[in-house]
Amino acid sequence: MSTFIAGFTLSFSLILAIGSQNAFILKQGIKRQHVFVVCAVCALSDAVLISLGVAGFGAIVKQYPAIETVARFGGAVFLILYAFLSFKSAFGTRHAMSAEGESQHSLLKTVATCLAFTWLNPHVYLDTVVLLGSISTQYQSEQLQFGMGAVAASFVFFFSLGYGARMLAPVFKRPRAWQVLEFLVGVMMLSIAIILVKGV
Repeated sequence: MSTFIAGFTLSFSLILAIGSQNAFILKQGIKRQHVFVVCAVCALSDAVLISLGVAGFGAIVKQYPAIETVARFGGAVFLILYAFLSFKSAFGTRHAMSAEGESQHSLLKTVATCLAFTWLNPHVYLDTVVLLGSISTQYQSEQLQFGMGAVAASFVFFFSLGYGARMLAPVFKRPRAWQVLEFLVGVMMLSIAIILVKGV
């Protein structure tokens, strides 16, 4: 059980920081648009990556750094485009939406965006595949329990964030709140893109 808790605690601490993926989930939760699907996609993606890391794929990523490079620049391009859309929304005329949001995107588009935030983010690979995969080797015969704990943390975190965001809904009934959120998300996406390009 202690190994499960170790995996849970480490995984939870790694995904706790607000990043591009978490900001997207937060927005979907506030707008109450495809929340379950978005949380499930993120959690299941993490589960796949953590499983690969525990299974030893992290060693392959270290051996072939080109994988990380492609993900880094691909992720940067995606984040720059998303930042542009956020700034456009913040300073445009359509930023005034209610919590339920009239400008609801299709399920397919939402899932595609969610997958892009997950799979085009090299930090996700470093955290789940490389870091968690490397640390899991310390537990030898209990690697499965460590991996299960890490996967459980992802499900708990993403669903808590997605559905917990609803408590902020009253604040975002005001157009100015959406405007500020869109601007801050744009700044965050652009900042992360710059960090990725610099390779920090």
